[in-house]
Amino acid sequence: MIDGIWWLVIFLAVVAGLWLLAHRRGAKKDSKNRNKKTSGKKIPVNDALQKTAVLLKKDFKNYRVTRKGNHLLILKQGKKLAMITIDKKLAVGQRRLGDVPIINYHRPPSRAQLSANLQEAE
Repeated sequence: MIDGIWWLVIFLAVVAGLWLLAHRRGAKKDSKNRNKKTSGKKIPVNDALQKTAVLLKKDFKNYRVTRKGNHLLILKQGKKLAMITIDKKLAVGQRRLGDVPIINYHRPPSRAQLSANLQEAE
């Protein structure tokens, strides 16, 4: 006959096995969305920053655009020209981070707005 301590060991081994099985099954479902995540947050494919980046690449060919999390970094000839953010919680307008202006919008800007703000930033 099996003593009580062995029943406890068998019970804990079964629980640990079931937990490992459940943990692995949960990881497989989550791994499909890993390429869409950046620093733990999901970024929509067609969000306002992406629309702004496409507009900049299409209409302003002499600028290089790099997306960094929640902002766009605008470069011209290797020099940081401006940062563009889209945040409804902040006031629309410009502020500075060192010598680089940070331009905030509430929604994707028009070509005219971008042109005026980038000329001002230069």
